[in-house]
Amino acid sequence: MKKKSKQHYAARARVAKALAHPSRLLMLDALAEGDKCVCELTELVGSEQSTVSKHLAVLKQVGIVEDRKEGVMTFYRLKVGCLEGFWSCIEAVLQEHLKEQQVALRG
Repeated sequence: MKKKSKQHYAARARVAKALAHPSRLLMLDALAEGDKCVCELTELVGSEQSTVSKHLAVLKQVGIVEDRKEGVMTFYRLKVGCLEGFWSCIEAVLQEHLKEQQVALRG
């Protein structure tokens, strides 16, 4: 395995930190279905538009989403197509942890 620099790990941490919010994960799931305007994401999340825009800015800054303007509306879409594998990994961790908790509760 090739050794990675501290800067590389810092960049990974920025991406992980950008993903570490339930509202952002919800928005990413919605964006996996296709482009969405900020208004749709605001309704989905149930937060103020300014809050949703800040979340989207975080995701955009690390390169996960990109935006485009159509008149006064801004639409977002996923910039990367690799999130499905990432979600599968997280779900596998959650399932394994659940199994361990169930075993511990029986014991």
